[in-house]
Amino acid sequence: MAQDGETILLTVFLKHDQSKNLEQIQDHLAKTGWWERFPPAGAEIVGWNVVMGIGQIVTLRLPPKLLAVVNVEIERCAWGVFATEFYPTYDFVPVRERLKREWQAKRAGGKA
Repeated sequence: MAQDGETILLTVFLKHDQSKNLEQIQDHLAKTGWWERFPPAGAEIVGWNVVMGIGQIVTLRLPPKLLAVVNVEIERCAWGVFATEFYPTYDFVPVRERLKREWQAKRAGGKA
């Protein structure tokens, strides 16, 4: 993970090429080294889900400097069997908790 603790979340949609069957997809991934190359070192898998009829949704936590590395590995290994979409995000839970505390404090102050 990043030395300074700065990370982003990246959600990657891997949409199956439905003109290929599972064996063709797995063969392509094996030939390109997918299972060894993705995700690259320094990226942590937060979630990896199969969405029936669509493909897979992978969420990674990584330092921003690895964003280009993730992109290259997708291009190198996944293209040909997946159409891809990327959604960089951030963890909203700390922000939500702060906003909730502020709202509760404001509400409690108004009841005096």
